[in-house]
Amino acid sequence: MNKPTVVWLPFLALAMTLLAGCGSSFSPKSSEPPTPASLSANNLNLIFVASEDLAYQASGDINPSTANLTNQGLQRSLLMATFLQQTVLGTNNVTGIYALEPTTHLQTANHYPDMVALETIQQFAMLNQVTMSSDQEGFTPRANHSFPLNASYSPASIPSGFPVPSPFCPNCQGLDFNDREGDNEGLVTGIVKPNATGFYVFSAPWETISSLLANINKLEGYNLTLPASYISPNFIYAISIAPSGRAHLVTYDSHITPPATYPVLSPPLASAACTAQTPFSITVTGGQNGAVIPAGINTNETLYIIRHADAHPQLYWDDNNYVGAGQWRALDLPNALLGKVNVDQVYSNDPSQFGPGSVLYSSDGSVRFSQDHNWSTVAPPLTAVPYAIANNLPYNLVTGFDLSDSNVAQETSTFFFFIHGGKFSNQRVLLAWSFQFIQPTILKLLTSYNAAQQAPPADEWPDTDYDTIWTVKLDAYGNLTVNNALCEGINTTLLVTPPQF
Repeated sequence: MNKPTVVWLPFLALAMTLLAGCGSSFSPKSSEPPTPASLSANNLNLIFVASEDLAYQASGDINPSTANLTNQGLQRSLLMATFLQQTVLGTNNVTGIYALEPTTHLQTANHYPDMVALETIQQFAMLNQVTMSSDQEGFTPRANHSFPLNASYSPASIPSGFPVPSPFCPNCQGLDFNDREGDNEGLVTGIVKPNATGFYVFSAPWETISSLLANINKLEGYNLTLPASYISPNFIYAISIAPSGRAHLVTYDSHITPPATYPVLSPPLASAACTAQTPFSITVTGGQNGAVIPAGINTNETLYIIRHADAHPQLYWDDNNYVGAGQWRALDLPNALLGKVNVDQVYSNDPSQFGPGSVLYSSDGSVRFSQDHNWSTVAPPLTAVPYAIANNLPYNLVTGFDLSDSNVAQETSTFFFFIHGGKFSNQRVLLAWSFQFIQPTILKLLTSYNAAQQAPPADEWPDTDYDTIWTVKLDAYGNLTVNNALCEGINTTLLVTPPQF
């Protein structure tokens, strides 16, 4: 009874082998659709990258305590950047990048802001280039590996209790998690109406992306069949609009399986000595040399202040993001600070705030913005985010005042050293800040002790120094010490292009 089966087995095996050799469906990957071609540069392309949050994520990518990325999630974002730039854009330069306004999506019981959308798109920004010049005679345009990230508030999206920007920045608006007054659709329809070619990338949680896709599909009458539910962070959706106005949906799957370890930079960065600043050390003790300990001062606090990562290859060059060398520094920060600082919290400015930039030209010279164009200030917070991720620390943003305030130095000093009922007492904090505000903040703190005559030296922060760390300590009695003895020790002088993953 078994003999016929034995006779047929060799034949069946041979047949299956021949079919496999002809590319049959027996291949495990044959059931997967092929990766679509890159988007056409002749079309207007709206590209949607769903960042991860506590509700929609891949297992192991989000820290449930901080609502921030884990090492694995950071690895995914770095790998996704290459796929997005090479496969989706076909190595074309991006036209605009729009990310979630972090404070419109406060998560966990501690209301931590959602920094993941910016983190998801930062490496991708470094894989593109912008060219900047100056209106001053003699400055030639210079291209660098960087691209501005738009994450600023619209009038509708400012959370309750936050300072109102003056004025608003309509050309650097980001995405509002709550889509108040349809501000997300207003942003996208403003891009669609001119029907100009280009690549516009949007990074926000699935709740925001799926709603935006549905609303744009309805408003523009595209009649596209959209994804019914969240699949994974590996999926990228693009609405590609031909010059005729006809649109189609393109779905990409990056198939990324990230490692669970912190990214390793290759080659490793060289170390550097602390030589960029004039050394200083200031000690202020209550009752000595006319100094008084101010009422309400925190106690047992240590604040380490770092400047944002490398952003100025030329003095005029500034898009409020850092450049390729800055990505090396930001990703190396957990290694550089190991054994130098030990902190409980990480703080920076709200990236939804903005500051002035320079004249910007696209890579082909076709798009130009005026000198008074503004950029979302993303460089300081994105500098310290990798450190927080590597050390499983919560990430906090200063939202109580605007960096453009004339009294910003006093407000910063008050925030970190006086208010919140001693919130920062008995705490060690890492602060990533814009360098022009650091010395004035310390001067205001010294003034509160009647010790302004001990201010740091006038050349305290050279334009080219991204390495120095200032340490501010308050002891159990409120006595103060400030010095610049520490540095990151990262040498990014010769680096132009960002690390590759």
